[in-house]
Amino acid sequence: MAIVGNILKKGIGLSSLMKRPKKNLAKVQRKTLVKLLNKGRFTQFGEKYHFEEIMDDALFSDDKTFYKKYKKFVPVYDYNKMFDEWWHKTLAGEKNVSWVGKVKYFALSSGTSESASKHIPITKEMVKAIHRTSIRQILSLSTYKYLPSKLYEKGYLMLGGSTKLQDKGDHFEGDLSGITAGKIPFWFERFYKPGKKIAETSDWTEKIDKITKNAKDWDIGFIVGVPAWIQILMENIIKEYKLNNIHEIWPNLEVYCHGGVSFEPYKQGFEKLLGRPITYIETYLASEGFLAYQTHPNSDMQLVLNNGIFFEFIPFNEKNFDVDGVMVENPETLMIDEVEEGKEYALLISTVSGAWRYLIGDTIKFTNAKKAEIIITGRTKHFLSLCGEHLSVDNMNKAIECASKNFKIDIREFTVVGQKVGNTFGHHWYVGTDDAVDEQALLQYIDETLCKINDDYPVERGHALKSIEITVLPSEAFYAFMASKGKTGGQHKFPRVLKKAVQIEEWESYLKKTASK
Repeated sequence: MAIVGNILKKGIGLSSLMKRPKKNLAKVQRKTLVKLLNKGRFTQFGEKYHFEEIMDDALFSDDKTFYKKYKKFVPVYDYNKMFDEWWHKTLAGEKNVSWVGKVKYFALSSGTSESASKHIPITKEMVKAIHRTSIRQILSLSTYKYLPSKLYEKGYLMLGGSTKLQDKGDHFEGDLSGITAGKIPFWFERFYKPGKKIAETSDWTEKIDKITKNAKDWDIGFIVGVPAWIQILMENIIKEYKLNNIHEIWPNLEVYCHGGVSFEPYKQGFEKLLGRPITYIETYLASEGFLAYQTHPNSDMQLVLNNGIFFEFIPFNEKNFDVDGVMVENPETLMIDEVEEGKEYALLISTVSGAWRYLIGDTIKFTNAKKAEIIITGRTKHFLSLCGEHLSVDNMNKAIECASKNFKIDIREFTVVGQKVGNTFGHHWYVGTDDAVDEQALLQYIDETLCKINDDYPVERGHALKSIEITVLPSEAFYAFMASKGKTGGQHKFPRVLKKAVQIEEWESYLKKTASK
């Protein structure tokens, strides 16, 4: 009998009862903003934008005067504007710029749309906030009543960036997963895999090999990581030990926590590697903070409203964003109690790392506004609307998921290029699968599925959107291209839409070059 596991499970259940979410979401967010303003009021940023005055209204006024002033005084920022005006000074070692004190760590992130690395400040308060949310997520496992008690004694495999950070003299930089994993609580170390030594490995291929070699010695119950790289790891392990599925080496594997990209396109191929069904839990951990996680079975992710992040929501429409997904100077913004279910919003966040009214670049929809439950629908710059088709990444993911099931194939990656074709427009799909499939049949199915799930798409297919093409490639083509750009590992994802001319040229040139070999 798993005595320790039973104790842990009961303890988790009791702890989660004490952590019941508050019902007044706006009040929770108001309190969060007050804490942020209080910390930031004596910084250069806080003094310039009247944090003291905004905080007084938030503390002593019952209406939303505080939020009106916050919107009036503090401009909206994207990364480039925030870095050029403020964070470049933080990176240079200056204190009290947009957050109190000196920032020691910076997360390197290129996301999926930029070629150059971004330097995102990671304060000690942010590391603590991420760990707190991670613990809350573990506590939420009590709602998964069917999970066995012995699971809580098993290993927790986290496949992330290297914990050996780059020492720049006055600061350290690296992947966020590397920064946070390097500071895990001491009590968690006995469960944490691959362990500190392997976690320091910076070469991604070498890290995968080391984990594969040690896999036989571990009893893994949880896996955390980006779907594409977790799938590659499991395939390597199955091949190395000549297994039929991953449960032959990890019989107690019960939970996979995924995030970063939609899991649905990967699910068909992922489940071929399992010996039996497991539980999937979605998380929303970005370089700027731990924003949301799935709190109970059969639900969507819930925003973390009381842990160092103040959220604002920009209606994702033509009023607030241009055709390339660039935010206008003064967009309409809403608080958590002003949003509507089913509408698409871009996220602004203010955080304990000194991001203020910061456009994170993701778009979301509320599926349950009262519980702040959301789904991620895409990126502000990753959608196609060349002629009014309004095709979101969420639409694309659903079409690929349906195609995978219909043709019984494993589609590992895909991207779509929008292009002008004469006087009309077209989409070129690049689909990565190692299974045999009729290209034209696959294209027709994707096209027909999009017509069913997107009201605007079929209208434009009959008018301006005339050309639809497809190229089916081995999955390795996508990973090799990322490797050629120096973007391997859990923090890097292949963009679902290629819009920029330079991105399209690099991708197409790479394909021509490799095809000629």
